[in-house]
Amino acid sequence: MASNPPGKCCYQGVKHEGNATGEISTLGDFEIYTKYPENKSTEKGILIITDVIGHRFINAQLIADQFAANGYFVVMPDLFHGDPIPLNRPGDFDIMKWIQGEYNEKKIAHLPPVVDPIIDSCLVEMRTKYGCKKIGAVGYCFGGKYVIRHLRPDAGKIDAGYTAHPSFVEGDELRDMKGPLAIAAAETDAIFPTEKRHETEQILKDLGLPYQINLYSGVEHGFAVRGDPEYRVGLYAKENAFLQAVQWFEEHLK
Repeated sequence: MASNPPGKCCYQGVKHEGNATGEISTLGDFEIYTKYPENKSTEKGILIITDVIGHRFINAQLIADQFAANGYFVVMPDLFHGDPIPLNRPGDFDIMKWIQGEYNEKKIAHLPPVVDPIIDSCLVEMRTKYGCKKIGAVGYCFGGKYVIRHLRPDAGKIDAGYTAHPSFVEGDELRDMKGPLAIAAAETDAIFPTEKRHETEQILKDLGLPYQINLYSGVEHGFAVRGDPEYRVGLYAKENAFLQAVQWFEEHLK
């Protein structure tokens, strides 16, 4: 495995201030958050694959709006069929049981057989209805796995990928990807620790595809979405991790 399974740190953090300006609509049987750039162009799209707190989390929506402000048409789906994990969920909660679907009434698991079709539906919608010619994908924590699984320009899927503090990525998934990948990693991260980062670096080197790994000091898992904006070091890392993604897509979505 190129990163460890999710843990408690995957749903802890700080809620950010701001007003989201995108729209919520429905695609098939799940919701999507969409945001157009100022010029309304959909030629270049960004698919945001969220952490476990989901598409209605204000932090994620503000990030989506930032990508739109940089000229991208953005789609961000509900990966969890209305069953995200609340920020800082208290009490005796087992995230692995949640992934297996044990906490929701319909017992819908949050695993590839359920999540992959959501990603595929979004990609088809972006290519057909919206006419996206190039699609980049951004995956935070839980979402990083699915950026990597669908990073296949040869199959008309994701053209370029970016992930911050990824979780639950299998080594074979990483070896099977076919496009350029950038990673933003935290200095302190039990899910994507030093040994997993080095393992990932070796796999990426062996693949021979374009890659970039930035390591941000003084921050922990989740910093790119849920970091405390009052913590100056964390704010710097969050903002630069976002700029890392924008610059990566400017280079690889030409």
